[in-house]
Amino acid sequence: MATGNCDAVNMDPDLDLLSDEELEREAEGFKEQGNAFYIKKDYAEAFNYYTKAIDMCPKNASYYGNRAATLMMLCRHREALEDSQQAVRLDNSFTKGHLREGKCHLSLGNAMAASRCFQRVLELEPDSSQAQQELKTADSILEYERMAEIGFEKRDFRMVVFCMDRALESAVACHRFKILKAECLALLGRYPEAQSVASDILRMDSTNADALYVRGLCLYYEDCIDKAVQFFVQALRMAPDHDKARLACRNAKALKAKKEEGNKSFKEGNFDAAYELYSEALTIDPNNIKTNAKLFCNRATVGSKLKKLDQAIEDCTKAVKLDETYIKAYLRRAQCYMDTEQYEEAVRDYEKVYQTEKTKEHKHLLKHAQLELKKSKRKDYYKVLGVDKNATEDEIKKAYRKRALLHHPDRHSGASPEMQKEEEKKFKEVGEAFSVLSDPKKKSRYDSGQDLEDDGMNMGDFDANNIFKAFFGGPGGFSFEASGPGNFFFQFG
Repeated sequence: MATGNCDAVNMDPDLDLLSDEELEREAEGFKEQGNAFYIKKDYAEAFNYYTKAIDMCPKNASYYGNRAATLMMLCRHREALEDSQQAVRLDNSFTKGHLREGKCHLSLGNAMAASRCFQRVLELEPDSSQAQQELKTADSILEYERMAEIGFEKRDFRMVVFCMDRALESAVACHRFKILKAECLALLGRYPEAQSVASDILRMDSTNADALYVRGLCLYYEDCIDKAVQFFVQALRMAPDHDKARLACRNAKALKAKKEEGNKSFKEGNFDAAYELYSEALTIDPNNIKTNAKLFCNRATVGSKLKKLDQAIEDCTKAVKLDETYIKAYLRRAQCYMDTEQYEEAVRDYEKVYQTEKTKEHKHLLKHAQLELKKSKRKDYYKVLGVDKNATEDEIKKAYRKRALLHHPDRHSGASPEMQKEEEKKFKEVGEAFSVLSDPKKKSRYDSGQDLEDDGMNMGDFDANNIFKAFFGGPGGFSFEASGPGNFFFQFG
């Protein structure tokens, strides 16, 4: 056991009346009481008695060593480090003192300093298995630090979190490791975990600039930009040279300003300007997942206004890739799919939305998309006639006249058998389309997606020639005549 004399100057006048031997006996008594409380795991009382022993004999290395052990159990690692360092200053051959100093360094994440302490123990006691094991632990922490540094440079934040978790198993009080882990959790979008780590540090040290920065980073990535800026500013007050906080603060302010400019242009109907502003905002910080998801969705909204529907769909896809829970992006993409008649994709998106939020509106949108999908799988009579879905009765008649004459079999009597068969098919489709769209009842059922056969309208019994004759006034009402090879015209009788 390390020993020391008790010739220090004491401020207590009663102690001045005691001899060195009496002071040493008194100090040993306090130490023994401290040991008893330590065994009972009453570390607070043990600390008090070791402190009394130190007050009696401030140059006794073992007293500092014992109090260091107690402080370690109380998780007061920095104070424990100071006591263990004082112990080895008083007695450089005090192996327990060197061992405890190394453990404190390990707990605080100072692996290099810890290694030096354990090597000193091995110089004093070459067979110390505890020092050998602790040296391996220090080497492991150094390796985890090295791997984390490489992982951060490669943006492999999961690897960094893994390495820091392993290192923190021994470096339990290392704020540096905790901050790095928290920052990477934030970059991975695991904001509650990151905030929890940062908040734990701030409870112990409210002025910790790194923890303030991480808290701000989480808020920034959760699109709470104003609150985030407050934390960044506070971090910069604590540490004016904090480069990460300064950059994040600048990005947050720039992102907010550019997004608001885009919103203003959109509300004013200046869609081209809004599109450019949202595009510029997306270049500011690729790490801000939530804000960028919103920016992609905003740009998609503008894109749909500018009839850039394919680009709008692509932007919505980027938005949901960044944030799988972003309902607004699914809804915007579904509408774009509807506008481009990609009904299966629209149904898939609306189903996703309805599974997440079972509202009446979402149910209605899903049913509408399912109806349009059903309608898209049958013949599109409007396309057959080449008219818009809002075409008037007169426009439908004109379209039929043109298409019926174009595909009439007599017009293609000199064509190849294959061509005749194809034109006959088209002629029948034109007649079928006209028979439905010219009949208000059939047209209504067709437009609503109902099956025409439900009302006994069997299109398989349809005769295109009868429709043609009725339209053009019956037999003898028209004829096709050749005006040259492959050229025909018709005459009314």
